[in-house]
Amino acid sequence: MVSLQVGSHHTCRGFLVSKSFVMTAAHCFTWQVNLTAVLGAHDITKKENTVRIPVKFYHIHPGYDHKTLDNDIMLLQLEKAVEWSRTIQEIAIPKKDQEVKGGSLCSVAGWGLSEDGGRGEPHLMEANVTTESYRACRSAWKTISNRMLCAGGNKDRKGICQGDSGGPLVCKKKALGIVKFYQQKKCNSPTIPNVYTQVSKYLSWIKCIIKSI
Repeated sequence: MVSLQVGSHHTCRGFLVSKSFVMTAAHCFTWQVNLTAVLGAHDITKKENTVRIPVKFYHIHPGYDHKTLDNDIMLLQLEKAVEWSRTIQEIAIPKKDQEVKGGSLCSVAGWGLSEDGGRGEPHLMEANVTTESYRACRSAWKTISNRMLCAGGNKDRKGICQGDSGGPLVCKKKALGIVKFYQQKKCNSPTIPNVYTQVSKYLSWIKCIIKSI
C-alpha cells in the first residue's frame, strides 16, 4: 500500500507493482501538482519506518476519459527504485485477461474517510467486500464499461470513501481492481456498489510501460 501525498497531505492511494512503479487511478493526477509516494506506512502521521520517494514520471493511460472515468489507470515512475523490506513489497496483478466473477470475496484498504463528512483515518483500515456480476454492476451504474467492475457497497454496507481512490481491490492476493468511484454522500448507507478499474484489461499497456524503463 502506498500513500500518495502532496507535501505531507494524503490525497490518493496506490500500490507497488515493481521496484520502480506504483499503480493508481488516473484521476489522482492534477496538472502541475507533484506527488510523493510514502511506502511502508501503517499510521501515515508517523515517519518512522517509512520511505518517501518523489514521482519522476506520470504515465496516464492514453484512453483516459476524465468525464466518464473510463480507462482510469496510471503508472507512477518513482525517482529511484524501492528496496524490498518486511513492510515494503510488490503485489501481484493478474497474468491474463480474466473476468472477475460475482460473489468473489476480496478486500480493500486505505486511509480515506470512514464516514461521510468525517476525517481521514491515520491508520490503514481494511474491509472485506464481495464482487458483483457485470450485469448487476451495469444495472446499478448505467454508464460503466466492461473495463470496470463492482464490489462492496450496497450488500456489504462497507467499502470505499473519499481519499481511497487509486488503491487496490485485492482478491486471492492479487490486485484485480483500482478504486474508481462510489455513491457520493453514501459511504455510511450505500444503495449501489463501489466501482473499480479492472486491471486485467490493461496488461499489454502495463507491460509496455514497465519494460520500456
